[in-house]
Amino acid sequence: MNTEKARFNMVEQQIRPWNVLDPNVLDLLFEVRREEFVPESYRSLAFADIEIPLTPHAVMMPPRMEARMLQELELSPDAQILEVGTGSGYMTALLASQGAHVTSLEIDPALMAQAQANLDEAGIENATLLLADGLKGHEAGEPYDAIVLTGSVPAVPDVLLHQLALGGRLMAVVGSGPVMEMVRVHCTGPGSYSRETLFETWLPPLENVPRSSHFEF
Repeated sequence: MNTEKARFNMVEQQIRPWNVLDPNVLDLLFEVRREEFVPESYRSLAFADIEIPLTPHAVMMPPRMEARMLQELELSPDAQILEVGTGSGYMTALLASQGAHVTSLEIDPALMAQAQANLDEAGIENATLLLADGLKGHEAGEPYDAIVLTGSVPAVPDVLLHQLALGGRLMAVVGSGPVMEMVRVHCTGPGSYSRETLFETWLPPLENVPRSSHFEF
């Protein structure tokens, strides 16, 4: 495989057509080497428009979804970011490359260890990985300018919304059927949130998803 040609095709044929036009995001996709975060047995599919299995319960999102989420967060260089579900560490690396610091919560210790190794290899130093149920959030670092969920939830948990800074954004895939929605939640005031549906999609659910205690928009 011609890696650089495959990377170029990923950006031009998958990501740009999905309305990802922010030059900073597009440049970052060339800088952070996705193939280095993909399990070795799937390395040949690193740039394919598919979910890549990590465990029986976790996947890497398709590249277009990762890029679109990153663009829609509109991160500033001083952003404090919370990631729920570290996975391979690739989304963590993208977030860390645009913001000041990422706190990433992963419930699977083996997955977290591999993600840490991937991030170390990539030279990412402004990300902290913690073994935790991410859907309970992380109070010690709140408020966060951005919160990203890398698996689906039936509804956005209250605890995560309450950890958003004023003006902060949360990105999540929400739903429980074969068709789910990528939503962006914006904290518009103390205890006040607006929700925007961006597109229909699907992701496997995050583990230990709470089925109650969520904000009604």
